[in-house]
Amino acid sequence: MIARSSPDDKPKGVKLSADLDPERVTAIVDSREQLPLCLDPLKTRVEGLCSGDYSLAGLEHIVRVERKSLEDFVACCGRERERFERELQRLLSFPSRLVVIESTWHELSEGDWRSEVKPNTVTGSLLGWQSAGIPFLLCGSHTEASRAVTRFLMIVAKRRWRELRELAKAAEVCE
Repeated sequence: MIARSSPDDKPKGVKLSADLDPERVTAIVDSREQLPLCLDPLKTRVEGLCSGDYSLAGLEHIVRVERKSLEDFVACCGRERERFERELQRLLSFPSRLVVIESTWHELSEGDWRSEVKPNTVTGSLLGWQSAGIPFLLCGSHTEASRAVTRFLMIVAKRRWRELRELAKAAEVCE
């Protein structure tokens, strides 16, 4: 029980600012990430994630992003398919999830890589996984992937921020 000095000393409701500044958001980068994306202006922290390559501090149970270079993704459609499909199954447990590929659709369909995996296998796999509920974003380059992931994480953070503000308002009404 909270001791009050007088009956007029009511606990003050939580006040959250109207907007969330990117500098107040911390992205988590998986410690195994080989070529981390630049997520400026977000703060970053490196730690082990059980799934995905990127998340948000405090929202690890909500959001995950998996990043793949073109070569990585082609391997995921071939020799590493079983492992990747287990990763995708884990991603399905997160309400906000995304697989970002540093490639264009044209590059995927042209098949200009050293692997024996055929372009139709790669594009068909991507479409099949999308039909199972995994969103894919073809970004074209590492730089564009950085921009897209930063924006995606910020959108998720802002959505949760707005939800918290609404909960704080509702709690104020109930007092």
